[in-house]
Amino acid sequence: QVQLVESGGGLVQPGGSLRLSCIGSGLIFSLNDMGWYRQAPGKEREWVALMNSLGTRNYANSVRGRFTISRDNAKNTVYLQMNSLKPEDTAVYYCNGFPAHLYNDWGQGTQVTVSS
Repeated sequence: QVQLVESGGGLVQPGGSLRLSCIGSGLIFSLNDMGWYRQAPGKEREWVALMNSLGTRNYANSVRGRFTISRDNAKNTVYLQMNSLKPEDTAVYYCNGFPAHLYNDWGQGTQVTVSS
C-alpha cells in the first residue's frame, strides 16, 4: 500500500515562497514518474509539476518559471519549491505518481493559501 505525507503548506502573502515536501512509502520515487497536483475549492484536481524517473522536469504553464520540483532519493522525498506565489495558487497540494489516474492511494495534502 502506498502512503504519502505532504507538508510545508501555510498562509503566505502574494509574492512569497513556500517549500512543500512529500515523503512516501510503498512507492519508490526514484523509479517512478512523480508529480505534484493541486485542487482548489470547487475545481478539479490539476497537475502542477512532474519529475520523471530520469530526472527530467516539466511544469504546467501556470507555474512554469515560479515552481521547481526536486527529489531526494535517499529520503524517498519529493519537494516543490514555490516562489512568486499568487492568490490563484491557493489550493490543497498533493504528490503522487504520474499520471494521476494510475494511482488510487492519496495523502491528505497540504493547504497553501496565498492572501494579503
